Amino acid sequence: MNFSLVMRDVFPLLMRGMVITVETTIASLIIALFLGLFFCLLGMSKAVPLRLIARGYIWAIRGTPLLVQTFFVYFGVPQLFQFLGFDFRLSPMAAGIITLSMNAGAYIAEIFRGGIEAIDHGQMEAARSLGLSHYRAMFGIILPQAVRISIPALVNQFIISLKDTSIISVISLAEIVYEAKIYIGRTMQSFATWTIVGLFYLVIITVLSQISTYVEKKLDYGHGRKSHR
Repeated sequence: MNFSLVMRDVFPLLMRGMVITVETTIASLIIALFLGLFFCLLGMSKAVPLRLIARGYIWAIRGTPLLVQTFFVYFGVPQLFQFLGFDFRLSPMAAGIITLSMNAGAYIAEIFRGGIEAIDHGQMEAARSLGLSHYRAMFGIILPQAVRISIPALVNQFIISLKDTSIISVISLAEIVYEAKIYIGRTMQSFATWTIVGLFYLVIITVLSQISTYVEKKLDYGHGRKSHR
């Protein structure tokens, strides 16, 4: 087994797969942020049916494995549309983004909920007493603070979603794990290839973890200065 030879051969493939991995992760998290905020606010609504919808979504996503969700989106949803008379198919990339968005959205909704609940309830009451509507008080005063509190947890969710893309390889999304499996099937170089894949993940996740730590320290520092004054 020539490790350097495997590295030379597989590196371009893994770099191509890593680009797909990062693109899929970023696209899905952008969508998930909006989904998370939407279902967070839905879950905090005074209307019981809206709260039940939000809780049902979060319950369903958190209670089922990502692999099952992937198969449901890629195989199940198109079959349902075909049963209804529509010719509908999803590419692996589209199915991967939809699945990861739905999955991360449920967890981000809980992250936002925790951030909002961490804000002193008196701030909402004070804003309402000044004549602001509930909508303006929420989006102008409460949410900016909640997002700031939630940033470290959101970065952590980014890391989790990045690693979760490896599961999406089961539907032939050409991300890094899929490229590695194709190369191994052709060369049988399992040990060296998976070692290199692990190093790829370790590097990018270490960078993201350092960014998360830096952001958290900066936010704590800013909060500390404000409290000192």
